[in-house]
Amino acid sequence: MSVELTYFQAIVLGVVEGLTEFLPISSTGHLTIAEQLLGLPVDDPAVTAYTAMIQIGAIVATFIYFARKIARLFLAWVRGLRSAQAREDRDYTLAWAVIVGSLPVGVVGFLARDLISGPLRNLWVVAAALVLWSVVIWVAEQRHDVLERAGEQRDEHGITLKDGLVIGLVQCFSLIPGVSRSGATISAGLMRGINRVTATELAFFMAIPALTAAGIFELARGTEAVLALGVGQMIVGIVVAFATAYASIAWLLRFVATNSLRPFIWYRVALGLAVAAALWAGWISAT
Repeated sequence: MSVELTYFQAIVLGVVEGLTEFLPISSTGHLTIAEQLLGLPVDDPAVTAYTAMIQIGAIVATFIYFARKIARLFLAWVRGLRSAQAREDRDYTLAWAVIVGSLPVGVVGFLARDLISGPLRNLWVVAAALVLWSVVIWVAEQRHDVLERAGEQRDEHGITLKDGLVIGLVQCFSLIPGVSRSGATISAGLMRGINRVTATELAFFMAIPALTAAGIFELARGTEAVLALGVGQMIVGIVVAFATAYASIAWLLRFVATNSLRPFIWYRVALGLAVAAALWAGWISAT
């Protein structure tokens, strides 16, 4: 049976994608919940591909918001490839940390693509991941507080290749719906002794290759299926996701400058328990 996507559904999914992509509350988890509430089959290949492709809007928002910094890091990286002296620039190391940190999720995502787009697209998985990864975020925040009091936190000038690799490996857990890519990367950054704002920016930078690769892969694999949902609906979803993602990035950076991630923890736990209760009561189905 073919899936029909209305413009209203496209707008809702675009808003959900844009608002949740960079918040540590899991965009995939929220999209899966939204799809279920909208009456869409969450494990349908066309629906899965559509939600991956509207991430293009979030990617563009990240590029525009951080255009100057991305250009600065790219130029430092290019100069470092040509000159030993330029490799002393901390931006060169930061650029490599982002590159190295972006590789693991791409490899794991490709190898486990059928599992990710199939069995894991289940609301029981989302509910469990929302609650369980909240414990990781809480532990990371506790460590952040200890290091902050001791004055042992690092900013972007203290980022190492090892930081990038560790954060990148932890980012692989975000392939489980409900974990949250930004929640995984920010938590890993805090555990590594990186301050909250820098860890959040790293999450944004590492999102660019991850989301771009996911969008291109789904475009190549399921163009026909996605287009069957409607070209107009896809464009609307991307545009709405861009606008809401840009606003979300600006808000989150201001928020983490003076606040912890603990409010998101309580939200995640409450949502996870609510979804589990709805599933147990039979009000919604898992797929």
